[in-house]
Amino acid sequence: MQSFEIEPLTQEHWEAVCEIYLQGIATGNATFETSVPGWKEWDERHLPTCRLVARSADKVLGWAALSPVSSRCVYGGVAEVSIYVAQEARGQGVGRRLLAALVEVSEQNGIWTLQAGIFQENAASIQLHQQAGFRIVGVRERLGCLDGKWRDIVLMERRSAVVGV
Repeated sequence: MQSFEIEPLTQEHWEAVCEIYLQGIATGNATFETSVPGWKEWDERHLPTCRLVARSADKVLGWAALSPVSSRCVYGGVAEVSIYVAQEARGQGVGRRLLAALVEVSEQNGIWTLQAGIFQENAASIQLHQQAGFRIVGVRERLGCLDGKWRDIVLMERRSAVVGV
């Protein structure tokens, strides 16, 4: 396994983040998105304090970020996880370390619940989240249609043991 560091995701990483995002889209099991938004739109949809990349030298191996689940103040400590690992870096611990770091930074920023919606077919992502302390809440059946096929989403969550207890 190659060595890598976890650091904050910035606009300078955006080109590499887009490429990894496109790889995830191409699998058909990562997102309902069919194209990558521009930086401005992506930036506005994600929390500014909870964005990370895994980087080895000048190569971005993966990224993770949080999105607010609601604009209502009662949900201010609840966020949705996005995590993507470059195709060539999968199975090397990148996702595990990114998700662990995302949990840590989320708690430093007052987030008490992380949630993830994962395509039922994406067993690797479900397992990754379970290893990071997420539990399956349930399955949201036929939540959305992608390429003419209705897809079920496994809803997972992780409650912080240090924030909001």
